[in-house]
Amino acid sequence: MSCLTDKVAIVTGSSRGLGRAIARELSDHGAKVVINYYQSKEPAEQLAAELKKMGRECLVVQAGVAHPDECQRLVEETVKAFGGLDILVNNAGVNRDRTIRRMTAEEWREVLATDLDSVFYCTYAAVPHMIERGGGRIVNMSSIVGQMGNPGQSNYAAAKAGIVGFSKSAAQELARFNITVNALCPGFIETEMVTNLTEDVQKALLAKIPLGRFGKPEEVARLTRFLVTEGEYITGAQVNINGGMYLQ
Repeated sequence: MSCLTDKVAIVTGSSRGLGRAIARELSDHGAKVVINYYQSKEPAEQLAAELKKMGRECLVVQAGVAHPDECQRLVEETVKAFGGLDILVNNAGVNRDRTIRRMTAEEWREVLATDLDSVFYCTYAAVPHMIERGGGRIVNMSSIVGQMGNPGQSNYAAAKAGIVGFSKSAAQELARFNITVNALCPGFIETEMVTNLTEDVQKALLAKIPLGRFGKPEEVARLTRFLVTEGEYITGAQVNINGGMYLQ
């Protein structure tokens, strides 16, 4: 289980949820992982302690990825610690759900900045180091919501749809450097965003999923790992993992 030996990976927003599962999965396969958080210091350090206990190399870096200088510092600290960068998983995100008529400009901007602007900032900072290594893998976390929309989530849907467009353009630009760029579009996964929903809302969602269950973070993590280990001829794709809820 060491197909990522000597590879260096940054996973933004990896103290909890999908990011945590992805960081663990990449570490399990040999990668040196950078665990990034903005406010959740304790769970980030807890994950690092677990990995180090198993003899894994990892680094915890606090950085608010909505800010370009913070993204630059995240990449620079990674390269300083591990000598380079091979994999970037742009996973960090927030949601501020509200109908358009009630949404504030601040709620719109916060989601766009954290979920979409950060993808550009981190990619911009990472690409020179990937070129230096002879290639790289970038996985950007979009969402089923960016594909089909969802009432009360116009900001989140716009950001996640933007990630798909960004990934397609970046894939075309960066292919000549042996850097692949793909967008992952998870459906409803068993993270806090889903488990905090009321039982009635969860039942209504489950009724729309042909496989009849929510996805698991580990399933998204395995797909991410596939893209960075076996996906050398996959780029510019929006990859669905949604139990059949949305087909495209």
